[in-house]
Amino acid sequence: MSRPIPPPHTTVAELTEAVLAGKHGPDPADLTVTSAFWLYHTTRLAGGDVTYHNHYLLLRVGDSFGACSFEAGELAPEFCENASGHSLEKLLRDESAPVRTAALDAYLSRVRPHRDADDAERVMLPTGTPEVRAQARDAAVAGLLDIEPGAKVALIGVVNPLVAAIRERGGVCLPCDLNLRTTAWGDPVTDDMTEVLAQADAVVATGMTLSNGTFDLILRHCVEHRVPLTVYAQSGSAVARAFLGAGVTGLNAEPFTFSQFSADATPMYRYRAALANGAGA
Repeated sequence: MSRPIPPPHTTVAELTEAVLAGKHGPDPADLTVTSAFWLYHTTRLAGGDVTYHNHYLLLRVGDSFGACSFEAGELAPEFCENASGHSLEKLLRDESAPVRTAALDAYLSRVRPHRDADDAERVMLPTGTPEVRAQARDAAVAGLLDIEPGAKVALIGVVNPLVAAIRERGGVCLPCDLNLRTTAWGDPVTDDMTEVLAQADAVVATGMTLSNGTFDLILRHCVEHRVPLTVYAQSGSAVARAFLGAGVTGLNAEPFTFSQFSADATPMYRYRAALANGAGA
């Protein structure tokens, strides 16, 4: 049986304080990081002209991992030299947002693993090439969208297969990303999140918004305007889950090992929730 789900919070900082206060399970001071990984990974899918540059921090605590993607230069590899052996309590108070996010994800994944969650739908990514697995992943994300034909979908954090998946479901994709300027089809990509949020009938956002400080803003907008919010998360998948029913209406959680790091079948976990009932829900 899964651990009972605590009441939802309205910001990441509020959730972190609740964890530090022991409201979500054991004292994080009693949970120790056994392994720390700093990863730099690039991908260019076959036939594409975009190289994705991804940096990850991974923290292992017992039988679970916490993960957070971050921008180049935001966290040095040397962080991992002394991270193993630290308590989660210490890392939850770190000055680095990616470290805090990975630590919070490690804690929430440890006390309630996705594999044990009663409300999760397990989806297996197939064995195959990066292209096959990326298309399957993004189709699973798009499958969480309940949209009418022609609905405008803000995509915050652009990956081309997900742009295609949204269009295949009849949506009009409004792409936003800090690093990409166009999609594979030449569509302009804005770096102004408020621009696409203002037009959106639905929002799809990456878990990386948890560490770059934009998740709380997206969540508040979606609650106040009753716009469904789907999160696709390698970063902070268990953190995003804590906001189900409090603004997040769909979550595609992909805990480590991520799709791009394996050619074998690996699990993802999909969650669904109703729209929040107004600001502060």
